[in-house]
Amino acid sequence: MSTATIQTVDTPDGAFTLLADDEGRVLASGWTDDADRVLGRLRAADRPATVRLVPVGQTTDAAAAVAAYYEGEIGAIDGIPVSQRGTTMQLSGWKALRRIAPSRPLTYSELAAELGSPNAVRAAASICARNAPALFVPCHRVLRTGGALGGFAWGLEVKQSLLARESGVGPGAAPNSLLRSANSQV
Repeated sequence: MSTATIQTVDTPDGAFTLLADDEGRVLASGWTDDADRVLGRLRAADRPATVRLVPVGQTTDAAAAVAAYYEGEIGAIDGIPVSQRGTTMQLSGWKALRRIAPSRPLTYSELAAELGSPNAVRAAASICARNAPALFVPCHRVLRTGGALGGFAWGLEVKQSLLARESGVGPGAAPNSLLRSANSQV
C-alpha cells in the first residue's frame, strides 16, 4: 500500500482518529489523537508507506459518517468501506461483526457459533481484539456471556458509551445489563 490519509475528529467519547487508503476504505481507527497508536493497530506489512493529513476544512466520507453516528444516525457507519487483511477465519469474523445490529449485541460464544465453530470462543475474542477499523467494524457489540462488557482496545468507558448510544438509552448512560463488572465470567 502506498498512500493513506489520517484525520482526527472530536466526538463525545473523545478524539477519534481514522486512517483510510486512497480509495476511502478505513484501514484503522480508534478513540485517540495519537496517529501512531492507530497505525500500530495494523501489522507492519500492512502499513502505508506515506500518511498525509486530511487538509484543514476538508472531511472524508468516513469522518462525516462518524459525525452522523454521534448525531444519532447509528447506521451511518454501515456504508463506509473498510479494508482488512488477515486469516480466513478473521476475515469471516470481521464480516460477521458488521452484520451485528445495533442494540442487539452478541456474546463471544454466539459470535463463535456464527462462525461455525461454537467452541472457538477465544478465537472469537481474538478476532475482536485484532479488529483495526473500530466503530466501522463494530466489535464493541460483542459481550461476555451474562452481559459483562469484556474487553475493548479503546477502553470500557467508550464501549459502554457506544452500546448505550446504540440501545437508545443515550450517551453516557448504560442499560442495567451493561453495568455488570468487566471481570465477570465468560
